[in-house]
Amino acid sequence: NFTNVDKFILLGITSRPDLQILLFIIFLTCYIITLVGNIIIIWLSSVHPRLSTPMYFFLRNLSSLDICFTSSVVPKMLINYLSVDKSISFNACFTQLFIHLALGGTECILLLSMAYDRYVAICSPLHYINIMHPIFCFKLAAASWIIGLMDSIIHTVFALQLPYCNRNVVNHFLCEVPTVVELACADASLNKTVLFILAMIVAVAPFFCILITYVNIVFSIMKIRTTKGRIKAFSTCGSHVIVVTLFYGTIFFMYLRPGTVNVNNQDKMATLFYSVITPVFNPIIYSLRNKDVKVAFKE
Repeated sequence: NFTNVDKFILLGITSRPDLQILLFIIFLTCYIITLVGNIIIIWLSSVHPRLSTPMYFFLRNLSSLDICFTSSVVPKMLINYLSVDKSISFNACFTQLFIHLALGGTECILLLSMAYDRYVAICSPLHYINIMHPIFCFKLAAASWIIGLMDSIIHTVFALQLPYCNRNVVNHFLCEVPTVVELACADASLNKTVLFILAMIVAVAPFFCILITYVNIVFSIMKIRTTKGRIKAFSTCGSHVIVVTLFYGTIFFMYLRPGTVNVNNQDKMATLFYSVITPVFNPIIYSLRNKDVKVAFKE
């Protein structure tokens, strides 16, 4: 016998009243910077001829992802900082869970597509135009979105099969799979196993593919005779390497641990970093380290 809950309570990052306004200002600023920075990247790469290349096609997808990713989290956070009522309805919670997970999975695969683009550009420059054809690039991007969507559907369906009874307090600032399934009044070991397996497929496998790709890239770069040529080749990969490091570092911390580990403040910080902070830095990283973007912006 159990009674399904109709809403969840999000505890947020902290319950200290004296920090609510400060956090509201900080995350509102981050949200505005994310929107403005990524919209500029999308606009520049769409209208400027210099940026009409496969790399910037993928960058547009990444910027679109970042806008959606942070928008699935920050607006509700901001509302909760100004409201006494920290609740979120059952349907809204699982909608947020679904969207957030789908976008995260999509970004894992999209970063692999971007690594492959750099691999072809450096290791097979003479065949780059033929290999990275617009239709092929579209297929890679579409596959990223489809895989992320399917991953999220599986997790959401499994999570919805669990009964949620008396416990409805989520020790987090959003509804995320590990935190929500912990509230189920039934054995969630199957969900945790599925979470781990799919994380290996959607996150770990692409990450190791990226590592292998960059090993080949490094070997190809080392064959370049001139120092200037090596530096130029490395510079085309630098931004992507930084973004991959920031994103995957926190993803691994959050999802690839034993199922018995409970959510704590470290989990919140990890989720905050890849959901809110990383989307702020992505357009900055790509604009400050990219000569083409800077030239296009000036023109």
